[in-house]
Amino acid sequence: MVRLLEKAGCTVSYNTNQTCCGQPAYNAGFREESKMVCTKFIKDFAGKDYIVAPSASCVGFVRNYYSSMFTEDSSYRHEVKSLQGRIFELSDFLVNVLHYTDFNASLDIEATYHDSCAALRECKLKNEPRVLLEKVAGLKLNEMQDNETCCGFGGTFAVKFDSISSAMADQKVNNAIAAGARYIISTDLSCLMHIGSYAEKNGLDIKTMHLADVLVSGW
Repeated sequence: MVRLLEKAGCTVSYNTNQTCCGQPAYNAGFREESKMVCTKFIKDFAGKDYIVAPSASCVGFVRNYYSSMFTEDSSYRHEVKSLQGRIFELSDFLVNVLHYTDFNASLDIEATYHDSCAALRECKLKNEPRVLLEKVAGLKLNEMQDNETCCGFGGTFAVKFDSISSAMADQKVNNAIAAGARYIISTDLSCLMHIGSYAEKNGLDIKTMHLADVLVSGW
């Protein structure tokens, strides 16, 4: 992601002290513990022009849930509002902010794209990743059936309801294979981890790639 941003003309800084956005604790019901992590996140990214993340899940959480956690904490309301206006998922930032879509990437594969729930439903991103993938030389992108359906990960959902989660991963992987794809591309590593591990465990001939890895291919 850093290589992409620098090629697009950005000056990139990386805070090595950064940690989690707070979403895992929040979704598990540990709201006060999550707020502590979120407070650190706000401080870690104060004063930056833009914050870009290779995960729509993190971006969606910051944009949609931080406000509700700091309603009674006036000292952080302004910082939260500023943060929410400056944080972007990678494809959103490249296409809609920088208007930079062609990285001269090349990758001779047949693939399909998985719309992560966070990208599609929380960040309202559908076309942006596809606009970027269209410019990758040699890449043939086949749309699979039910590409907007959840892969079954969902954080703790995969632990608490493992049989349902695995069945959803099975549907996703088999839809991708039926579309003729050898790779599944997405914006969220959590989805790719879940899909990829299911495919590997069951001996299915398909691999996963993050969008950023595709866009730096062939340089």
